[in-house]
Amino acid sequence: MKSRPFVFINAAMSADGKISTYDRRQVRISSYSDMKRVDELRAGSDAIMVGIGTVLADNPGLTVKSGEKNVIRIVVDSMARTPVEAEVISRRAGPTIIAVSESAPLERVEALREKTEVIIVGDDSVSLSYLLAELKNRGIERLMVEGGATLNWSLISEGLVDEIYVYIGDMLIGGKTAPTLVDGVGLKEPMKLELLSVEKTGDGVLVKWRVL
Repeated sequence: MKSRPFVFINAAMSADGKISTYDRRQVRISSYSDMKRVDELRAGSDAIMVGIGTVLADNPGLTVKSGEKNVIRIVVDSMARTPVEAEVISRRAGPTIIAVSESAPLERVEALREKTEVIIVGDDSVSLSYLLAELKNRGIERLMVEGGATLNWSLISEGLVDEIYVYIGDMLIGGKTAPTLVDGVGLKEPMKLELLSVEKTGDGVLVKWRVL
């Protein structure tokens, strides 16, 4: 029995594997039908997790249009850089947890605590394994990860991801510095995936893998 939730990454990328432009500008990649699928995935999850890079670049609200339950929003933010006016905090669509490290400036942590819950897990950076264990203890069984590339890499490299769902859109973005689905330092050996399904949706393709 795992001491963490079932973790799946859901993302949209261009045909050349980019999730945004070289200047980290958000691009609408998903089709209308895929956006509906994403909302249903959110509604079927206990919590949604993003990294601080996604919050700073896109300012997502991580709201759920379908379903009736509130889904917990989680931000992995080692240095407590989340703006207190960020949509993920200000939109009252469910509770929000900011996960920070011991190294986060105290004044930032206290400012966030006035707005939402803050938990400290890790010394210099957020310990993802400890964070997932804490989420499991709180009754979170199904965790949806919506990026970005750095958080995806960190979770995958630590063996904390069960499945990956990727919508591949009908566009090219290019740019050698543009973020991909998984960034980080890279693996010495490729990580094998088991193909679960492939289906055409809208003008793109949805691919699902299991991490071996």
